[in-house]
Amino acid sequence: MSAGHGSRSSLPITTKGMGRHFCSPRKPRNKKKTSTTVPIRAHALKRQKLLDELADLLSPPSPEPGSHICSGTTSPTDHPTEPLEPTEPEEALFMLDIEEVSSGNPTVEETHTTRPTEKSISLCASWKAVIRTMIDPFVKYTTAMLGKPLPVLGSLLSSCTAHCQEQKATNILCLFLDRFTSISVLSCDCSTLPQTLISHGLFPTAPSQPRMAVSVELLSFYRALFERSCDAIYALAAALNTYYNRRGFRVTNQKGTTVKEPFRCGLSQAVQWYAILQAEVDKQVDDILQHCRRLVKLSAIESCSLHPPMSCPSPSTLQEPVSQGSCAEVLIQCCPACFGGVSFGTPLDKGGDIHVAMDGNFHHRHRRSAGISPLFYEPSYFLPKAQVDAVGRHIDQARQRPSKRSRSMVPDEAIDQCEASYEAADGQKQKASTDGFDDTGLMALICRHDIPLFFANIDTPGEQQKYSVALIQHLFSLLPRQANVVVLYDVGCVLSRSLSRFDILDQVLMPRIRFATTAMHAYGHEWACQLVYNPRLISGLGLSDGEGTERLRSRFIKLIGIERVSSRQRRIWLLDCHATAIGYEMRTELGDWIRRRLRKGVHEQGSATQEVLDNCGLKKELDTVLALQADLDTTTKVVQGARATIERGNVTPDILDALASVERSHTRLVIKAKALYSSLNIHEQFPQLTNVSLDFVRTLLMARDLKINIRCHAAAADNALFQSAGRRARFNDLILR
Repeated sequence: MSAGHGSRSSLPITTKGMGRHFCSPRKPRNKKKTSTTVPIRAHALKRQKLLDELADLLSPPSPEPGSHICSGTTSPTDHPTEPLEPTEPEEALFMLDIEEVSSGNPTVEETHTTRPTEKSISLCASWKAVIRTMIDPFVKYTTAMLGKPLPVLGSLLSSCTAHCQEQKATNILCLFLDRFTSISVLSCDCSTLPQTLISHGLFPTAPSQPRMAVSVELLSFYRALFERSCDAIYALAAALNTYYNRRGFRVTNQKGTTVKEPFRCGLSQAVQWYAILQAEVDKQVDDILQHCRRLVKLSAIESCSLHPPMSCPSPSTLQEPVSQGSCAEVLIQCCPACFGGVSFGTPLDKGGDIHVAMDGNFHHRHRRSAGISPLFYEPSYFLPKAQVDAVGRHIDQARQRPSKRSRSMVPDEAIDQCEASYEAADGQKQKASTDGFDDTGLMALICRHDIPLFFANIDTPGEQQKYSVALIQHLFSLLPRQANVVVLYDVGCVLSRSLSRFDILDQVLMPRIRFATTAMHAYGHEWACQLVYNPRLISGLGLSDGEGTERLRSRFIKLIGIERVSSRQRRIWLLDCHATAIGYEMRTELGDWIRRRLRKGVHEQGSATQEVLDNCGLKKELDTVLALQADLDTTTKVVQGARATIERGNVTPDILDALASVERSHTRLVIKAKALYSSLNIHEQFPQLTNVSLDFVRTLLMARDLKINIRCHAAAADNALFQSAGRRARFNDLILR
């Protein structure tokens, strides 16, 4: 307490806020304490250690690092002078590993660059050049090892076939499923180091001068595991390190200290570029198949020239990407059940030829701080950004022109209500923040068998129509000219009205497309909209529900966390690879999928529906007979009134004959109505109605319907009274409290 205030009562009083309270006086700070410099223990040692590490990183790597690889046993196969881990700059330049950003290290995002550096671009080009030289040895190795046990590699590997005199020996740390060991690999002019490694089932971790290689079987196993669990590279590296340590294989440095993460960076490079190698092999296989198909068509044309009566394709169809009666090969490879046919032209009112569904998802976002890596992969499922942006500019230009009168069967008021109730219909609504994200979601297009066809990367805050229109245009560019398509979209009514009002799609395509809402989202639309766009009320759609996008979303959900912290190109690569794996699996199980739908969808639901119809058939038929009897009674009164009016005046015999003919026809109709009532066998199903007239049955049914209505109204009234009483009791309870 300061010397100016002798007691608590003499302290200054503040009357602001909740009542009066006292403020403690401010004590002057001791200037000696604030000006004293406190030394931090071992600060100079830590600083010098960091400077030494920086100098080691900046200095060129020595040819013999002298680190050690130790195992739990002292067998003669150990190599104490092998290099430690692949720490060459090549493996760290391409991109940050996907776990480094999510590991909580605050320095990662600060040092991360959002643009690829020249070194990373050069490294990417080096990898692409090396991958092209590894295709043939990789195909030979996989062909030789298919269905056979894996061989045990020796301590020296060579693939030289020309007996070169100059061969360079390189010690490579090789990672296998059960161990790691150091192997001497010979390279020469006829077989480079990457070619020698891949011919023996090892994939290098760097394009030039690698010091570590990973077993192809280990990479294939991780890829299969990633398709199921989406575990990142860090999980594989940590699991391998733990597994090796438990088996007695440890990686140590020059001082004998165990290295914590010896495999992470190398595994990241190996996994990524091994997938690129497999993609290149698949591409070459597809090119060979395409060439064979063209040869088959050419042979068919040659045979047609020898036998003119036979129907043959024209030579022009060989040059076009889509022939007159078949879809593009890329669609046939995606789903042969949807696009493998040759006959198209089914009218849209009968279901059309092809059913597709599309929807957007704003969970697959990408952080802007994760950066951009060089373009190392050409996706097969994603539309180019330039194509989507061009469609967006075309839509903006079309909307600036006057709109046409819509010919929709649904009133505009109902579609406006649907547009207001669904966020997907509002392209300007911000569904994802763009402050920290440059990519905000995905737009997927799938076939009726839930197989993914194409994706569009969403980079806007809302779900704009340019993504759906771009997917539709791209699909029609790969279809025959006479193919009709039904598109299921959660806001298909809004998109259909936009396309009919503005010249967004080509007018040639508009008669070939029909929109519908998805089965689950349809019940959120207005009733007038459901009558036109509900797939369960549209003839020809069958069991197509359009909800396959939701099922596809559940299979991509494990990638969300990895995508956000990966580089922008790596995110597209991960999604495209995962879509490829899902598409391959679903094509393989397409027969089982169709069989399950036939059994559970068609047979079981059809039997249940038929049972319901059989149970309620008597009531409907009886209502029909009763309605017919009511019409006959009205006709009887009209005929009797006409006879009474005619007989009062002077009529000719022809008029009386015509009236008699009408009466005879009416009598025959009454007799047929009674026969129809007898054919219902009501007395057999309900013995208690034996010898009961049709009029009494009609009165009985009317009384039954009236009883049901009264009971429903009474139950509603009781519920309302009960709720009112409950609210009154709660109100009284609150008053008492």
